[in-house]
Amino acid sequence: MAATTDSVGDTTTAAAPGTLADRLRTAFARLSSQQKILLGVALAAIVALLVASNTWLKQADYKVLFSNLGERDGGAIITALEQLNVPYKFSDGGGAILVPSNRVHEVRLRLATQGLPKGGAVGFELMENQKFGISQFAEQVNYQRALEGELARTIMSVAAVESARVHLAIPKPTVFVREETKPSASVLLNLYPGRGLEPAQIAGIQNLVAASVPQLPPASVTILDQSGAMLSQLKSKLLEAGLDPTQIKYIQEVEASVIKRIEDILTPIVGRDNVRVQVAADIDFSQTEQTAETHRPNTTPPDIAIRSQQTSETASATPSATGVPGALTNQPPVPATAPLTQPAVPGAGAAGQPGAPLPGQVNAAGVQAPIASVAQPLSTRKDSTINYEVDKTIRHTRQSVGMIKRLSAAVVVNQRKEAGKDGKPVSKPLGDAELKQINDLVREAMGFSADRGDTVSVANAAFTASDRPETDIPVWKDPEMRALGLDLFKYAAIAAILAYLLLGVVRPLVKTMFPPPLEPEKSLGGNIDVVAGEEGEGEAAGEGKPLSAAELFEQRLQEARELATRDPKIVANIVKEWMGVNGG
Repeated sequence: MAATTDSVGDTTTAAAPGTLADRLRTAFARLSSQQKILLGVALAAIVALLVASNTWLKQADYKVLFSNLGERDGGAIITALEQLNVPYKFSDGGGAILVPSNRVHEVRLRLATQGLPKGGAVGFELMENQKFGISQFAEQVNYQRALEGELARTIMSVAAVESARVHLAIPKPTVFVREETKPSASVLLNLYPGRGLEPAQIAGIQNLVAASVPQLPPASVTILDQSGAMLSQLKSKLLEAGLDPTQIKYIQEVEASVIKRIEDILTPIVGRDNVRVQVAADIDFSQTEQTAETHRPNTTPPDIAIRSQQTSETASATPSATGVPGALTNQPPVPATAPLTQPAVPGAGAAGQPGAPLPGQVNAAGVQAPIASVAQPLSTRKDSTINYEVDKTIRHTRQSVGMIKRLSAAVVVNQRKEAGKDGKPVSKPLGDAELKQINDLVREAMGFSADRGDTVSVANAAFTASDRPETDIPVWKDPEMRALGLDLFKYAAIAAILAYLLLGVVRPLVKTMFPPPLEPEKSLGGNIDVVAGEEGEGEAAGEGKPLSAAELFEQRLQEARELATRDPKIVANIVKEWMGVNGG
């Protein structure tokens, strides 16, 4: 047994490798076939993972250039990208074209200079290349196609519209008025998923198409969506019911403004989320114009307004006819030779005073005449004309549109929370004074008017526990956070796979290939007899008593058993070396 052991130890020592290649070959020989295959697969996986990670990290991030393109636009854009030497790829089944993220805006501007994308419909560029000798009918058809394409492009500018098609029915002009037919139009809209059009937007599309075609009334424009629902009919029903979307929006804005004012004034008193307010506004949208013309009597002396006044006074003195008719009667009288005495004439003053008649004359109504020519009776006439101003008031009144006819407010205030005897919060109603104060504040905030018929109702009740609505977007729904989390997950997955391959597969195999050096007293390789002899001598020197052969063999056997129990792989490798040496 000793001789065999010595020969094995000598052979192993002689076969010990000296170069690095020999050492690696010897270490690799310690692995079994399965371990060798596992080590090769692990190393190949590590190399492939590192190469893929490096390529993935260096790869440019692609973003959407255009999506939902038609086949014609997609082919034109790809041709332009190849000419510009811009790398691209497809996603979503070819429905989107992706380019490097750092060149998205540049490529879009370059393609815009080429008129791409065209939106799948031809516009007025169809009229640029007219063939020589084209007929009037073909020219009219091309014009109609171009007009339909331009309208479709304009409608697609609406945020909720993904694509649109427009069909125009333009009749031929005729000289007969009775046979004249108005044009009509049909619009098919393909809306984005989860989006819809408001009545105001539908009316806007109708007016857009109607204003683009001569003599096309808005009522003759039919609008449908991708499901076949008639959107224009919805708009007409609202108008027939007397509901204008603009008016409805104005009512909502008025109600929201009043609600905000009430909440802002009550929140510091009752706390946030402790008050609920609802307001109903009755708005008068009728347009009223009134013109009133008022005349009042012009009889009070202080308030009399005289425009003009004219006074006229005349007097005439004509002698009466006397004597026998004939030639002598028509002769003028002979001047008297003796003074005559006449009665005093009214209005005649003393001589030398203003207005006094001259001697031998009479003055009446500003007319002086000789006394001889004055006869009785004296005829006078006085006329007076006064023109008064007409007292007239014209009032033109126009009532403003959107006046508030009535406001109704309902306010619910949460009860106050107080700590109970057991420490738990207990709801306590508000006092009458507090409710009155809240009622007064609500009236002032809403602009309460009793003449208008406004009403306010304030109630105090305990709110039921409810989940607070989340106004912010959750982290897991934020697109940026999701993208960041996806990148971190990729890095973590790569690191986890590398750690598993290195620590779980490669490391145990490397330990098997390069075992740690054994301690001299526990080594079974080499010359066991020499080691045992040295230990025996040491023990004999230490104890002062040499061991017998049976005791020494028993000690070696016990050490071999302990080593086999602690590290069976080393024992297995030693047995393999022995078998290899014996076989050789």
